[in-house]
Amino acid sequence: MSPRTVRLITLATAVVWMVVIVVWYLYNPSANLTSFEPGADMRPEGTERKSDEVRIGEFFMAHEDVAMPPAALSDSWAGFRGPNRTGIVTHTIPISLMEGDFQTMWTIETGEGHAAPAIWRGRVYVLDYDERLSSDALRCLSLTTGEELWRRWYRVPMKRNHGFSRTIPCVSPDGQVVTIGPEGHVMACDAMTGKLLWTIDMKRRYGSEVPFWYAGQCPLVSGDELVLAPAGKDTLMVGIDVLTGITRWWAPNVAGLKMSHSSVMPMTLGGTRTYVYAGVGGVCGVAADGDARGQVLWTAKGWQPSVIAPSPMQIDNRRVLLVAGYGAGGALLEVNHGGIGWTATISEQYKAEQGLSSEQQTPILYGGDMILTILPKNGGGMRERICIYNPSDLHHTVWNSASDERFGLGPYVVVDGRLFALKESGELYVYQLERGGMTLLRHQTVLPDGADAWGPMAYADGMLLLRDATRIICLKISEG
Repeated sequence: MSPRTVRLITLATAVVWMVVIVVWYLYNPSANLTSFEPGADMRPEGTERKSDEVRIGEFFMAHEDVAMPPAALSDSWAGFRGPNRTGIVTHTIPISLMEGDFQTMWTIETGEGHAAPAIWRGRVYVLDYDERLSSDALRCLSLTTGEELWRRWYRVPMKRNHGFSRTIPCVSPDGQVVTIGPEGHVMACDAMTGKLLWTIDMKRRYGSEVPFWYAGQCPLVSGDELVLAPAGKDTLMVGIDVLTGITRWWAPNVAGLKMSHSSVMPMTLGGTRTYVYAGVGGVCGVAADGDARGQVLWTAKGWQPSVIAPSPMQIDNRRVLLVAGYGAGGALLEVNHGGIGWTATISEQYKAEQGLSSEQQTPILYGGDMILTILPKNGGGMRERICIYNPSDLHHTVWNSASDERFGLGPYVVVDGRLFALKESGELYVYQLERGGMTLLRHQTVLPDGADAWGPMAYADGMLLLRDATRIICLKISEG
């Protein structure tokens, strides 16, 4: 090819590319597009959605083909620690003492977490987390079969932080079920149908600061009133109409407490019905009745663990036991009401190896003269064992389980005079409670290869519900 031909081809190629560049530069791809102003997409005014917006309870699914639970199922475990938040059930169907293992009625898979169930009229309510949908989900199951009756859920993307859900729903006597999600989202539904009643975002409404391992506070229903402890900038505690979501009263956060993993506990102290809450920064008592309802009666700031999972436990008319993990140990709070008003003082405080303490589960006061607990990992030679203390002496055990009966952070309940305790590895132990001690009756592995079986147990109609990090099982523990 001659030099002249090469020059002509090069020049022609350059011209072509120059034309392409000019056309590309001058072309306006949006010339034929129509500009839409806000509202032109026919979306109702005010419904624009932000990327971080959570619409609590927006999705619902019912399983019409699943049989309803038998109407004869009438027992309830309507929230945290069951009746009166004591962890004790009496007047039950007789517990089976036959040899052999308790029968497993059903097992379901869950998202990773430690949220435990509530039971009401043959229905099981558990707040789960669906990682695939990045959603909190309130699941309603049949107590007899474990089949799902309905679920209501909403998207709330989160990162795993040793699991997700940690709280227990509560069900009112009139049939409203309330949940607190890991990020502080409160949802109230009709317990039978799943109909959404109302919602609250505690972070947005109250400025609550959700704890590091997500919310662990379990909602409390007293009659027709829901009690929450948002521990926000201005609001310490609120009372809400459980049917309508309307605020009835609120207690100011004068002590500047922050939300812990602990739950509000109803107590009668100094003859006054009181809501007691252990927040980060101190312990408070709020009047529950009368003209003073919602008034902060007292605050004690002498005991301030950085992490609090167990809830306060009433010992008598004026004394409250406080325990926490991570080296906090235990403390005794004394509340008095006299002519000068209310006083609340920490009368004693001690390390975990020096007396009654607990890292995760709330101790049980049984019979007025026995406090049952599982000591934390730093509890000295009795670490992780079940220990019994007399309320008059919080430093010396009355009884303790054997050296190979160590339960870690596992839960325990008292049913018909027997203690059911679950090792965090999935082994269930049953003890007969006796004056000043216990006798081991039986034990069985109920969650093979279990891990982190920390969620509290629930009991109703002869059936015991337990869970590990990814499963819930139902055992029949009654006779017949």
